[in-house]
Order: sequence, then C-alpha cells, then structure tokens
Amino acid sequence: MCRSCGSIVGAGQTQCAVCGTSVTSPASGGKSRPIPDRETLRFARAVLDRPYKFTIILLVANVFIFLLMWQASGMTFSVLGVFPPQVLVPFGAKLNFLIRTEHQWWRFVTPMFLHVNILHLMVNMYSLWIVGPYVEKLYGSAKFVVFWVFTGRAAVAASYFTVLGPDTRLAPLGRFLFKVEDAPSAGASGALFGLVGVLFVFGIKFRHELPEGFKRAFGTGLIPMIMLNLFIGYLGRGFIDNAAHLGGLASGAMLALVVDYRRPGEKSGIAVTWQILQIAAIALVVISFIKTAQHFKDPLPASVLNQAARSVDPNTAKFVAWAKAMNDGQEAFYLALKDGDSASADTAVKELETAPSLDPKADELRERLKTLLIKVRALHAPAANSNQPSSRKALPELQQLATDFGSWGKEYNTWLKTIGRSYGLVQATEAEPSPQ
Repeated sequence: MCRSCGSIVGAGQTQCAVCGTSVTSPASGGKSRPIPDRETLRFARAVLDRPYKFTIILLVANVFIFLLMWQASGMTFSVLGVFPPQVLVPFGAKLNFLIRTEHQWWRFVTPMFLHVNILHLMVNMYSLWIVGPYVEKLYGSAKFVVFWVFTGRAAVAASYFTVLGPDTRLAPLGRFLFKVEDAPSAGASGALFGLVGVLFVFGIKFRHELPEGFKRAFGTGLIPMIMLNLFIGYLGRGFIDNAAHLGGLASGAMLALVVDYRRPGEKSGIAVTWQILQIAAIALVVISFIKTAQHFKDPLPASVLNQAARSVDPNTAKFVAWAKAMNDGQEAFYLALKDGDSASADTAVKELETAPSLDPKADELRERLKTLLIKVRALHAPAANSNQPSSRKALPELQQLATDFGSWGKEYNTWLKTIGRSYGLVQATEAEPSPQ
C-alpha cells in the first residue's frame, strides 16, 4: 500500500502508479523521495479511503468454490495442475453442448467463479486484488457488483459464440479468437478484463477533471498492460479463451461510457435503480448455483467423455473402464442385498465379465465381487415364487454375504491405495480446458 495515498501497489513496483511516491527505502546516498502531486494526493485520499468489501467477498467466494472443486476431485495434489472435465462440468463450466441442447442458461454465469487449476486461481485473484478495489471505490459497491456480473456474463457469451465446430479450418490469427473444439471453459479473467475496460474508459472519459496521477494510472496508461495480456493470449491461443477476455473488455468499456462515477466529496447514497440491479445480479448468481447443484449428478455428455478418453494413456483408460465396472458392481450388490433388486445384479455381472484385465490381484478382486453378486442374486431368485419374503427365508445367508462383502471391501481399498495408484486413480483429463 502507498503510504501517501493508500492505493494498492503491485509487487515489484518502485513507486505508486497514482501519486508517484516512492515505495522503497531511500538510498544511502541521501536522495530524497519525490514529492507527490498535491492534487493527486487530495483526490486519491478522498476516493481511496472508501471501502471495498465486495472485492473481498468475491475473493473469498472464488477460493471457497475452488476448495469445493478440489474436494470433489479427491483432494489429491496432482489435480491442482488441471481439474478434469468430470469436475469442471458438474460445477458449472461453460460447455456449448449443454447450453445449446439442454438449455442450461446458468452456464453463462457460473464459469466466472470457477478456475481450472491452482495457478489460474492465484493469477486471477491477485489481479482482482489489484484492480477490484479501484473500481469499487470509484463507482461504489452496487455498481461494482453489477459490473462484475454483467462483464463476466458477456465474456462467457463471447466464448460461446466463438466455438465454430471441429470441421472449421483456422489460420493462426483466427485461432486467437475462435475455437474448433467445445471444451469446458471457466475463469474470472473475463470479468477482470471487464474491470480493466471500466478503468480504461474512466481515465479517458474524465481526463479533464482527473489529477495527473490518475491520468497516468488509468486511461491510456493501461494500454501497455492490455497489449501485454493480448500478446500473452496470442502466444497461448488454443488453450487461453481470448474471446472471453475481449468480450469482458468490450462490455466493461461500454458500461463505463454510460455510467458516472462517485466523485470526491459526493454523498454515499446509492440510487434505488443501482440497488435493485445489485440485488438482481446477486440473485442471478445464487439461482445459477442452485441450478448447478440440482444438475450436479447429471451424466456427462458423450462428447466430453470421448475427449477425455482420447487424451489419456491406455493404462489409465483401462483402469477407468475397470473401476466403473467395480463401482457399478458394488452399488448393485447393495441394491440386491437391501431391496432384492436382482436385475441390477444381472447387469453388473455382465459388466464385470467384460471389464479389462489389469493385474492378478485386480482380477481376483473382480472375480470375487462377481461371485458375491451371483450368490446374492441366487438368494433372491426364489422369492418370486414364494409367499415368504426373501429376507426371512435366507437371513443367515444374507448376513454371511454382507460379512464377506465387508472383508472384500477392505482388500479392495488396500489395493486402491497401493497398486491401484499406478493405473491412474486421478480422473482422466480431457483436451485442455480453456481458462478465462
């Protein structure tokens, strides 16, 4: 923080971008620090003393959702490199297929709170900590919330409309903006570019009334940063969602053209219109995540599963098929033991018979589970022609099966924690998700 004006100073900067005060200790040569511009200092202190609580709320919300995603991934450190689509899609990442065919409109909102890996989260949250307080202090919390949700949604919409399909051929410049594969897309950087767009237009629109320090920090002073980020986006075309970045930047700039800021000395009263818009924006986010929770366990589209299968090595793909058969077998055993559902046991036995072979211990565990399913199916089979409930006819046998299944489960879990890890217990990742 700058000692003179209180503005946030980025890491590695030697002087405040707003008032020009040095933020380093004076050199031993005795050179005095430059005197900050008084008009800039007066303006900065009047504006930058204002609170920025919603910036902090957004930071906490993004980190909290990231932790939930990590928990859903099994909290293994390897998934922090990139979350698989099996996590991103249920949590609400943008996927054109689901928006277009299932009308899951909330995927235009939820992606701005998701991140594909730990580095993605850290970069975006640091950027929010640097940019967010300026916008919130200049425009007020109500407008800041509306800016965030509106520009974030516009960024996702831009990403949605620039997915052209796998048959499209693109030149290098075209790949900067357009995509041919419908991969999950997530990230807060579209909304962050929106805040940058707000500050860019703010500095130009009010250049005649701003003191010199604010003219340097905003407006045309942001051009180098914007160009640098676009250059990075060009280098990373193919996995960085540049359309979302430009959509956020353009929407933020358009908002700033028509919205006024709160000048120094103005009363802190908020117009009723902005209060209503703020409540509506927050309600939209809450409803979107409620819809996400309602559809959390929906099956993944075949396109996502096929992309995931193409991107993993054969051993991991074999394990995924084997593990699915084992999980389905365990669920079928519970149903048969509790409810006498022999139909699910029949299906599970067939799936286990066709599951790939991994190693001798894995094959033994698979055969033992199949045997348990056959036994529990046989115990319930006579119930259809008997007047007595199966639980009374074969209660001792069912209890023994439950005991045997418990012993089998202990061995299975031990195998998963040891040898099983070599087959890729971490969920398969698809073609690189697009970070915004």
